[in-house]
This record gives sequence, structure tokens and C-alpha cells, in this order.
Amino acid sequence: MQKTLHVIRALFVLFCALGGWLVCYAVVDWDEYRGLGFVVGLLVGSLVVLVDLLLKGFSLRGLSAITFGLGIGTLVSWFITSSPLFAFGDPALIHLSRMTLFIVVTYLCTVIALRGKDEFNMIIPYVRFVPQEVETPLVIIDTSVLIDGRIAKVCESGFLPGSLVIPQFVLNELQSVADSQEPHKQARGRRGLDILNELRRVKHIDIRIVESDVSRRGDVDAKLVFLAQSMKARLLTLDYNLAKMAEFHGVACLNLGFLSKALMPELVIGEHVEVDLVKGGKEEGQAIGYLSDGSMVVASQARNQIGRRVVVEIASVLPSAGGKMVFARYLRPAE
Repeated sequence: MQKTLHVIRALFVLFCALGGWLVCYAVVDWDEYRGLGFVVGLLVGSLVVLVDLLLKGFSLRGLSAITFGLGIGTLVSWFITSSPLFAFGDPALIHLSRMTLFIVVTYLCTVIALRGKDEFNMIIPYVRFVPQEVETPLVIIDTSVLIDGRIAKVCESGFLPGSLVIPQFVLNELQSVADSQEPHKQARGRRGLDILNELRRVKHIDIRIVESDVSRRGDVDAKLVFLAQSMKARLLTLDYNLAKMAEFHGVACLNLGFLSKALMPELVIGEHVEVDLVKGGKEEGQAIGYLSDGSMVVASQARNQIGRRVVVEIASVLPSAGGKMVFARYLRPAE
């Protein structure tokens, strides 16, 4: 994309320079100024490209807001200048007053439209054009989901339909975490960036980067909730407080933590399961292992099997703060 833009900009500057040369060629009196015309065209083209570079990051939403503000300002100033207030008086003074009113009113309307660009819903640049009566479900992702990493596997499995929306301020927050001086935070941030690259490689997932930073909201959680409301999207998070805030504002929220708990298998007494034993237990002969969902298994008469995968029979299941604690009897080594 950047290479294409560079080529287009170079061609534009060249055409401007040729245009300045052709103008001098077409006007007989300017024939001797062809070189100057070429240089002037080159400078004009370069100035336009410089303006283009300065406008980098200016979103379609901002352009829509400016266009709307200019249109409303022009209309309001025309109504005022067409009123009887400007029917009599010195023509020069009336003309000057109309010009001043036009500039002031269009400026104020444009500034007001830009300040409220996030509430400006006449044009929605976030949603791509789709066939009529076909809805594309949108899911906004927060930083905690990217850092957690499980979202990549969920998307690969095909259980998350629709388009994933990643706001620019979420990417900025993730980048700041990755650039942290603390090794722990730095590792979490880099894992989030790696997960983002994995998501881009999932073919059936549509990822959209939203440039709007919802500048009037200072808190990231408030920005996410407001953006989900504006786009009528669901919010995917692991943050319990954010999920509660979204629920309060009427935003549909998907919590990966709740999904993980819902997918935990129901263990029945007498059932045989396989578990990897990793360490010894408190009582004599006990060994401790963990199931795939993180539940701790305490196996009796299995201390000599530590470091191996074994088959155990469930004797009892007790709920705990970290999930489930399973007490089992050792049966045999796993095949």
C-alpha cells in the first residue's frame, strides 16, 4: 500500500510540473517562462503532497464531519444574509458583513461538527457496504483478550462469526504494554502483538481497524462501551468490570472467561479420566495432576507415578475458588 502511494504521489508531482510547462507553452506571451512554469508546477505538486502527508491519520469520519459542518454553515449564513437585516445600507459594508458572517458561521459549524464526530452517525465508515438486508455482526476486542491469546484458537475453530473490530486506542494500549520497562508487562504485550498477527492469518476472519479514538472519552473502558453502542456491536473481553459496565449500558458482552467455564466438562463419580501427575500431595502416597480445564486432581496411591500420564477413577468432586478439586483413585498407567 505504501509503495503504491509513493508511486501515485511521484506521478502527481510530475504531472503538475508538466502542467506548468504546458500552460506556458499554450500562452504565447509566456513562452519564454517555460522553465519557470515547470518549477512552479513542481512546487505546487510538492505542496499538495506535503498537505497529504500532514493529513495522515485523518479519518473518513472527520472528513464527513467537516463536509457536514461546511454545508450547514453555508446554509445558515445564506439564510441570515438573505434576511431583511441586509436589505438596506452601504453595498460595500453589506458585502463585507456577508463575507465575515460566512467565514465565522462556517468555521463555528465545522468546529462543532468535528468535536461531535463520534456522535455523527449520518455516515458510518466502520461498516463496509453489504448487500441489502444482510447484516454483518461486529465484535469489538479489548486489550485483555489479545494478551490472553485464546481468541486465536476460538477464531480458528469457527465459533466466532462476523467481523472483529480492533480500535486504534486498543492497539496503542497494547503497544505501550509491549514497550514497558517491566519484563512481565513487556512479555504480555508482545504476546498480544503475536496473537494479533495470528488473527490476521486466519482466512475466514475479517479484521477491521477503527481509526476513531473517541477523543471525548478518557477512559479506555468507557471508549470501548461507547464505541460498541455507536456501532451496535458486541464487546469481547476478559475484564469482569468492563463486562458489568457494558451490561449496565445495554451492550451485549462476550466474556471468554465465562465461555471457558461453560466448556468445562462435568465430572461424574466413577468416571475414568487421564491426567498428568506433576508433583506429590500432602498425604502419603498422593500425587497431584491437572486436567485440561485447570482442575486439580489429587490421586491416591500414585506417588510413584509422578511425571507420567495415568488413568484415575473419580471418587469425589469439590468446588473451590480456583475451579474444581477432584479426588481420585489411581488405576493404571495411560496407554
